[in-house]
Amino acid sequence: MTETVTNYERPLQIPDRGLKGGPRIIRRLPEGTEEKPYTLFHVKPLGPLIGAEIEGVDLRQPVSPELRHELNRALLEWKVIFFRNQDITSEQQRDFARLWGELETHPFLPQGNSEDVVRFAKNDKTAGHENNWHSDVSWRLTPALGAILRVKEVPPLGGDTLWADMAAAYDNLPDDVKQRIDGLTAIHDFTHVFGVRLSPEELEQRQAEFPAAEHPVVRTHPETGRKTLYVNPNFTVRIVGLEPEESESLLGYLFRHSQLPEFQVRFHWEPNSIAFWDNRATQHYAASDYFPNRRVAERVAIVGDRPW
Repeated sequence: MTETVTNYERPLQIPDRGLKGGPRIIRRLPEGTEEKPYTLFHVKPLGPLIGAEIEGVDLRQPVSPELRHELNRALLEWKVIFFRNQDITSEQQRDFARLWGELETHPFLPQGNSEDVVRFAKNDKTAGHENNWHSDVSWRLTPALGAILRVKEVPPLGGDTLWADMAAAYDNLPDDVKQRIDGLTAIHDFTHVFGVRLSPEELEQRQAEFPAAEHPVVRTHPETGRKTLYVNPNFTVRIVGLEPEESESLLGYLFRHSQLPEFQVRFHWEPNSIAFWDNRATQHYAASDYFPNRRVAERVAIVGDRPW
């Protein structure tokens, strides 16, 4: 039975909750950049802003300098690029990643067949815990440039990964928020994520090896020059110079804003699919909706520079 609410004055407005509906600024390329065609492969966009499949490239074959140049342009323009039906080995995956720089080792994640390969093997005993929005290793002084993930086994359903465009997140902030965060820095730390698995002695050693990093809340992309929002709920612990309550309130707003669906692409994996993302311009989220089914993936990451 439905009851009528009495003694209720309908408000014309409710308190400002920080996020509003309406059109978003969907600007895929840096302002003033002219879109150019690709000559060595076909680009299949998965949305208007972020994410595209690359068709016509066989990563079992050597990558020429010309192909590497075009792939890098696609990476910068689409933020994450995908390849299907790439039955390559871990060594071929590493060789491909090395075209972008030195490979990174991860001190806390399971190792594959070499120290620079991370292996995610999920099953009925090991569930996925990567289902928090994050930028990889933002707790490092020099976070990763990007990462290449190859999925070898997929569950019958689920197991998708989502990426969000942090340049679009910045573009769509209100002007007063942009002014407020301009010049602010934030602390990024691994302790509350990976430290819980360590003994006190191991934690002390790792904290000395990887001290908390202070990065700008808004970083400048070193290749495109675009401003990108650079805080994430997994590793960013506080904003420098603000009282704890004010810091947490502002971070909470920025986290919610950065996760708006208009900024996202969702990728459905198939065996031998590959994703290559720009870690300087995106955050990602691995949906953990397939437990207790099996999902196996290997990732290599490329050493980046210090955010500025």
